[in-house]
Amino acid sequence: MTESLIEIERSGSTDKSRRIFKTMLLFPPEWVPTAPYLALPSLTAVLRSYGHEVIQKDVNIEMYDWFFSDTFLIWVKLRIDQQRRGLNEREARNELTDFERDRLACLASQDAIDVMELAERAIEAKVIVRGEAFYDAEKLEWALKTFRDVMQFISAAYFPASLVFYPMESNLGYRSGVSTEVLACLDDDLVNVYRDVCRQLVLPAIQKEQPEVIGVSVGTQMQLLAGMTFCKMIKEEFPDIHVTVGGNVITRLKDDLPKRKEFFTQVFDSAILYEGEHALVWLLEALAGERDWEKVPNLMWHQGGEVRVNDEIYTEKTTALPLPDFEGLPLDTYFVPVRILPYLATRGCYWGRCTFCDHGQGYFDQYRGKPAHDVVREIKALKEKYQAEHFLFSDESYPPALLKKVSQLLIEEQVGIKWTTLIRFEESLQDPEIWKQAVQAGCCTLYYGMESANERVLELMDKHAKKAVIENNLREAAKAGIWNHVMAFYGFPGETRDEAEETREFLLENKRYIHSVELFYFVAYRHTPMVRNPDKFGITIHKQEEYDMPLDYYYTLKEPGGITCLEAMQLAEEFYQKDFEPWAVRVNAREHVFLYISKFGTNYLPQIYAMKAGQDEPRTDGVQGLITWPVSHAPSDKNSKGEPGMSRVVSHAAP
Repeated sequence: MTESLIEIERSGSTDKSRRIFKTMLLFPPEWVPTAPYLALPSLTAVLRSYGHEVIQKDVNIEMYDWFFSDTFLIWVKLRIDQQRRGLNEREARNELTDFERDRLACLASQDAIDVMELAERAIEAKVIVRGEAFYDAEKLEWALKTFRDVMQFISAAYFPASLVFYPMESNLGYRSGVSTEVLACLDDDLVNVYRDVCRQLVLPAIQKEQPEVIGVSVGTQMQLLAGMTFCKMIKEEFPDIHVTVGGNVITRLKDDLPKRKEFFTQVFDSAILYEGEHALVWLLEALAGERDWEKVPNLMWHQGGEVRVNDEIYTEKTTALPLPDFEGLPLDTYFVPVRILPYLATRGCYWGRCTFCDHGQGYFDQYRGKPAHDVVREIKALKEKYQAEHFLFSDESYPPALLKKVSQLLIEEQVGIKWTTLIRFEESLQDPEIWKQAVQAGCCTLYYGMESANERVLELMDKHAKKAVIENNLREAAKAGIWNHVMAFYGFPGETRDEAEETREFLLENKRYIHSVELFYFVAYRHTPMVRNPDKFGITIHKQEEYDMPLDYYYTLKEPGGITCLEAMQLAEEFYQKDFEPWAVRVNAREHVFLYISKFGTNYLPQIYAMKAGQDEPRTDGVQGLITWPVSHAPSDKNSKGEPGMSRVVSHAAP
């Protein structure tokens, strides 16, 4: 592959003869419904700069708004009743299969639900998360529990699907890594709830707007089935519309999709790999006959019974891209009381060496960034244009030099925003003044990928972080008033049980400076350096033939002594059962905690913890992002004296 040398026009097209398209961009479920995702506004900005008409549609937030309504819940009740009648008739004839008996039992479990009372609760819960009552932790917890109750009720109507609100771990019972199951799921009216979402929210909008091109962004694995469902139903209903897909997950599957022509003949017409802003513009030119299809960078397409993958790759010039365009998105319907906007100053990771990480797979080139003065200028423009004072800096890892410069400029220019981001532990961030300046500049919560507290294991990961530096960064950030969220995992190949114990002990010893924690187990993601060089890391990758669209692999260790996959899972479970109480929270979305700190001006927030956690010893007085943490659930039996269980709660998926 060769990188494109195409030069882009910074201010868009001035060619009056160029055909103008009407394009609809769709963001499918499931994602946290607290802020827009940046993919659509970035694509929209470039398309509009070339004169194209764009309708951007966040189906994710529309879906949750619809789910938590009396209209939909009454419809779900009717669906449940209809299914029960059919199953009861089969039961009377003694014709039920074991699967149907399970379905009938699940439907019967919802008998006690008063659907109108549930709908009233859901509507009130939406009022809470969108208003001042959001900042009452008791009310917010009640609202989030209501959302979970509603999703459980909806799940019964799509048995055996499990539909979940925080975490985004919904499961339709089909394996997304098996193409035959993905294709089968797209037509399953009994289980695939996204077919009804498409019928109610997507197809009518297309009928009304009559776009010529539709782009579907699939940024996370949880969006794959919904996104593909939308594509196929659109192609069936509107065969003349060109449907293209893109996003990080599509790029990760670039070697697999061409092997299954059904995706290109039945589901979508083309796929855009890597970055899509200008590639989408050039795709429109190809559709207009103004560019050869072979000359569209980043494109995968179907012709003459074959899937073609163009050789040319184009990487965006970050300094030439226009400001993200959020016009048309429902900025006041997200489940937060104030507007929050995402902003990206860099593409790729400035470190880019971690052997377990595949986040950079979405980029052909690695790290690129904007100058600090451009960053601040654009933030000011977004704040003014959209009346937003809260920002999610969506960077893979915020570079230390940029952190310092942007903080300084935000203070000097009195921009007046609150923000959060992901960050690495760095020796260059040990000066307490850096953290104080970040807080003065509006930094509220930070997410750190610590991974391990053992330096030998960190060297194996190629993170090169020192334990003393980790301690320093956490201490100084916490003292300055930042909420520290630490992510770690057990089971990196070669890690011993004693080394894993060191991570556990570090978290407990430093709990005063660590406000929330996620501790998971190692996963061998497909596009990581480890999986590409398994012998170097002493692992054997096990590939299963039926998994023809995998994003991760099962592995085993070549030599004894290290922690196995199963042992890592067990250790993580033990941590949550025995040690997690100091970090068990009731308010579990990163944006929600971010807004609490922004509101109350402190990282000491005992009201958002479950039980006594956060109150047993003073926290530092004085900021959270992508990934998951567990939330405490009290026992269902009010008289029970047992410890609460822990369930996984997803805050964000990695970009």
